[in-house]
Amino acid sequence: MNCIIIDDDLMSRKIIEEFVSRTEQLNLINSFENAVDAINAFTEDEDIDLIFLDIEMPEMSGIDFLETLQNPPQIIIISSKDKYALDAFNYDVVDYLLKPISYSRFFKAINKANIRFKNKVDPKDHEIFIKKNSALVRLKYEDILWVEALENYVIFNTFTDKYTIHFTMKAIEQKLPSNRFTRVHRSYIVNTSSINVIEDNSIVIKTKEGPKSLPIGKSYKDKLMGDINLMIK
Repeated sequence: MNCIIIDDDLMSRKIIEEFVSRTEQLNLINSFENAVDAINAFTEDEDIDLIFLDIEMPEMSGIDFLETLQNPPQIIIISSKDKYALDAFNYDVVDYLLKPISYSRFFKAINKANIRFKNKVDPKDHEIFIKKNSALVRLKYEDILWVEALENYVIFNTFTDKYTIHFTMKAIEQKLPSNRFTRVHRSYIVNTSSINVIEDNSIVIKTKEGPKSLPIGKSYKDKLMGDINLMIK
């Protein structure tokens, strides 16, 4: 995570800088002694994921600084007083660290921020656009049950519709996220979350017309079993 520090206390800034340098998940972009300087840098560099922010500062307080942000990144408050905690958490800050800060407490806050960072959703990570006639149709990954090969075409099967496009299965397999979709046969790619039953050499998927059985190719079975959350005694 790219981060900046905003704190008017030099010793406090140096401590946080040293903590950041010891933490693999963090990359320090800059360190500021006041919020006014940080505002100018923030508008120039949008690739900031985390801010370590002091509350009590001259010219502009940490709370005032938060008020200026349209889409703030994650915020970790660093303060010598706990009386601002309630106000700070109204801004959905990740954590509130009281000075003097130990590295163990700092690292605990970073773990919280890292979980949020990993769970941040990019629309491109959960949808695909496919061409239907002269229009582009948005398909959410969660709505795609399976993809089926048909000569030089592929068919996207959802619970309610089918979409046929001119594409190869190999290209589709590369386009779809491997943590959601798995190839089970040379003619089928399935959304692993849509699988209801796996028995022998077939899988069963629930559709609008009823259960649909798809074959599992012998060379794909081991990968399929590795891709699902399997619990066998």
